Amino acid sequence: MLNSRHASLNIQVNPVSAEPNTARPMRFLLYNIRYAAGTGPGFNLPVPGAGYLRGNRENLFNIRQFIKSMDPDIVGLIEVDTGSIRTGMANQAEIIAGHLGHYTIYESKYGEESLNNRLPIVRKQGNAFLAAPRIHGERFHYFETGIKRLIIELELEDVAIFLVHLSLKYRHRQSQLRRLHELVAVTDKPVIVAGDFNTFWGEDELYLFMEASGMRSANVEKLPSYPSQSPRKELDFILYGSGVEIVDFQIPRVCYSDHLPLVCDFRISGCEERAA
Repeated sequence: MLNSRHASLNIQVNPVSAEPNTARPMRFLLYNIRYAAGTGPGFNLPVPGAGYLRGNRENLFNIRQFIKSMDPDIVGLIEVDTGSIRTGMANQAEIIAGHLGHYTIYESKYGEESLNNRLPIVRKQGNAFLAAPRIHGERFHYFETGIKRLIIELELEDVAIFLVHLSLKYRHRQSQLRRLHELVAVTDKPVIVAGDFNTFWGEDELYLFMEASGMRSANVEKLPSYPSQSPRKELDFILYGSGVEIVDFQIPRVCYSDHLPLVCDFRISGCEERAA
């Protein structure tokens, strides 16, 4: 069972059976942090969307403390502010990574040609990886459709992890999934694909992608992750392919964002035990 040091968590765990493997599991934490703007009445200002313009240092502090308490090896952050006036030019990815002692990579989620990259605040909205293990490579790919187009590929010694934030439009999501399958298909290492998929119909939307790519969801009970205060929809996923062994999975009940975080421990089949 996962060891959490966050006393207020209401943890749901799904143990996944696997062949014996003596390698120490790695922990991956996925979290759409909503730019640490927070939730509740303080976020919902009279002007639609205006809550996204508000900085919230206390909530960012809570998020980074929570993430540190989970002791992750790898963190995938969705909706992170990389240094706008909303945060006083502070880069949330670097702040959290510094607190963990992790390496970080981040990028705007809109793509170089997007008009959004010319807008204050919006152009600093991105996604990020934070990682403790040695990085063997990092690549930025882009979807051809949708507003949110960034795909970050993080290559570690034994696994490649893709981080995505898919479109709100069903037609665009299906096109993006086809592109994602192309990337996964040419990867020569075991693969994990994670992110906010915006799948308003849940895992059923991912059926063709998962069948074609041979991937499965770590969330075997299809537990919802959105909205955080009363979860009803399964929008966030950690998917894994052959060679990846999921040891445990949980969705901690913390409400620092409108999404709940996903946490899983995994091993790579055939890897030697890592040094403690």
